[in-house]
Amino acid sequence: MKMNKKIIILIGLILALVLFFGFKKTSNQEVKSSSVASGSSPAPATNPPKENTPSPSQNVLPADKIEVVHFHGTHQCWSCITVGEYALKTIKERFPNEYASGKIVFKDVNGELKENQEIVLKYQARGSSLFVNTIRDDKDDIVEDTTVWRLVGNESQFTRYFENKLKILLGK
Repeated sequence: MKMNKKIIILIGLILALVLFFGFKKTSNQEVKSSSVASGSSPAPATNPPKENTPSPSQNVLPADKIEVVHFHGTHQCWSCITVGEYALKTIKERFPNEYASGKIVFKDVNGELKENQEIVLKYQARGSSLFVNTIRDDKDDIVEDTTVWRLVGNESQFTRYFENKLKILLGK
């Protein structure tokens, strides 16, 4: 019985490492060759995503549009699934008009699928993650939100935090 527990713990650690280190990294050669084949130029390099939530006291221009993007792998753990579910539920329940009008968009993206390679590169997503892209004047401001992972065990705290973040970005 002791040996079985050790094996289960070892498998869990390996799975956690795989999720932590993220999706397969696409080489520049693959990106260049797929761009050449499609006749388009490779996507321009972007600044790495940052994590910041403006405080209500900061003067923030309201977003024209907000994209919330939940990246995950094919096989998800409870936390990965729950972060996506809580984010979408918060948007639908607390911002129904903005969601219905497309001012707030939620995307659930399996980063392991080849057809999602472009968005994974745009967001520089690695593993399970939640990004908020605040779009103003057709300019992306992509920010990874790592705070949600600390709140995933408490739905009301998660909802309060995420609702407040979106309200600030909307200028409410």
